[in-house]
Amino acid sequence: MKEVQDHFFKLAKEEGYRARSAYKLTEIDDRFRVLRAGARVLDLGACPGSWTQVAARRVGERGIVVGIDLKPIDRRGLGRHVHVMQGDVHALVREDLPPEMEGRLFDSVISDMGPDTSGVPMADSARSVQLCHAMLDRLPFLLRTGGHAVMKVYEGADYPAMLRRAQGMFDEARGFKPKASRAESVEMFVVCRGYRGPAKEAAGERDPSLPKRPPSAGWGAGKAAD
Repeated sequence: MKEVQDHFFKLAKEEGYRARSAYKLTEIDDRFRVLRAGARVLDLGACPGSWTQVAARRVGERGIVVGIDLKPIDRRGLGRHVHVMQGDVHALVREDLPPEMEGRLFDSVISDMGPDTSGVPMADSARSVQLCHAMLDRLPFLLRTGGHAVMKVYEGADYPAMLRRAQGMFDEARGFKPKASRAESVEMFVVCRGYRGPAKEAAGERDPSLPKRPPSAGWGAGKAAD
């Protein structure tokens, strides 16, 4: 497995990606087609920018990519159609988005964000699930009806309930583990297609079995080397 990881690390260097995590999104998009030419894409937890790079290349200059992270994102080498921001997803509002997004929603929202890991698997999983819920909470003012989403999560006790929530919001939502993920990693990517719009959640039709979601202490940190 180390040889496989070395392969993706070397390939990222050769192809100009900032981290080998670029190949996770590449494989996801090759299989599920969550990005398209000319699309508007929001990348949450974007630092160091490898997913932003993949999205920018796939949507082309006619598209728009917005990358957000708690950490500053180096915009060198990114195209004019890429906008980077420093901020917290829990405080994100539409007014924070670049002027190009005024009155428009994104076609895809993608997230490789993860919590600061504690080394306690159950706690790390629970916090990663909270981050996914934070993203799902904000889709009504971010994602157009029919749009797609991808989010990283650490598998654990709270994962199935979060997946059920996503399945209720999209025509299709499923877990997927790309080849570029470490074999020993508990990370999973929930790939969602066909957003149904905010009507269900606005009507209060949330699964009563879902736990309440306290805010996480942070996101985006601890994943830059993935």
